[in-house]
Amino acid sequence: MDTGLPTFGVVVLTQGTRPREFRRGLDSLLRQRGVELDIVVVGNGWEPVDLPDGVHAHALPENVGIPAGRNAGVGQVRGDLLFFLDDDAWLPDDDFLAGCAAEFAADPTIGMIQPRIEDPSADELPTRWIPRLHKGSPYHSSNVFSVVEMAVAIRRDVFEQTLGWPASFFYAHEGIELAWRVWAAGSRVVYLGHLRAGHPVIDPRRHDDYYLKNARNRVWLARRNLPWPVSWAYVGTWSAVQLVRSRHTPSTLRPWLAGWRAGWKSQPWAPGETQRKLPWSAVWRMGRNGRWPVV
Repeated sequence: MDTGLPTFGVVVLTQGTRPREFRRGLDSLLRQRGVELDIVVVGNGWEPVDLPDGVHAHALPENVGIPAGRNAGVGQVRGDLLFFLDDDAWLPDDDFLAGCAAEFAADPTIGMIQPRIEDPSADELPTRWIPRLHKGSPYHSSNVFSVVEMAVAIRRDVFEQTLGWPASFFYAHEGIELAWRVWAAGSRVVYLGHLRAGHPVIDPRRHDDYYLKNARNRVWLARRNLPWPVSWAYVGTWSAVQLVRSRHTPSTLRPWLAGWRAGWKSQPWAPGETQRKLPWSAVWRMGRNGRWPVV
């Protein structure tokens, strides 16, 4: 029966390694008011079991990475809107999704929303959770050109106009490409400081595989999306930034350089992905609205 409530298809991706946090996130979804939800748990190389009523499972036989795993869940759910929640994130407020739906309804130019991310148990929150060059207050809302992917809402029709999450990335920077492609679809990506999601503050120390994929995916972002010479400017700028950062952590330079080389030598598209770069109009649109895709 059509209730007239906003409808969300919700995708929760997990490998089953965080059972307590995972259940907290599911419980927070089931408490949402004023919306209809169709929730799927995508087991990334794991068979989801013992799920609560109203939540169904979609098991992938192997770990295909974060972006491809999220994509696999989209076709399993109904809803005019989509919401992606990491398995260690949760929604502290039971009207969060209703708030997202209200923002979409009030402003048709909004294509994707990232809320304020907070950890109530932490004394200080990472500024990396605010996807702006000039961070400012976490309560300040603005256009943004990337998202931290732990909790994002997007119109389904806009998602379908993008290429979805970039499956070849496995992890790192997938929130940048999706945001760019939302802008290319004629919609805005916004950070809304009055809406909040929860996520624990984790140790920011990284491992070699992170630095490798970080560099590789930066190059792939440019090769997959940006016309020349913007693509070279983007890679050059971020290469310079990383070289400066590596002065303080020289052990990170070797895996980063290996990833940088792999980004140029390897195929940036996964099998079956549509190969389509951003038009120049999208580059200009992002620049006019606050950030050129160079830095």
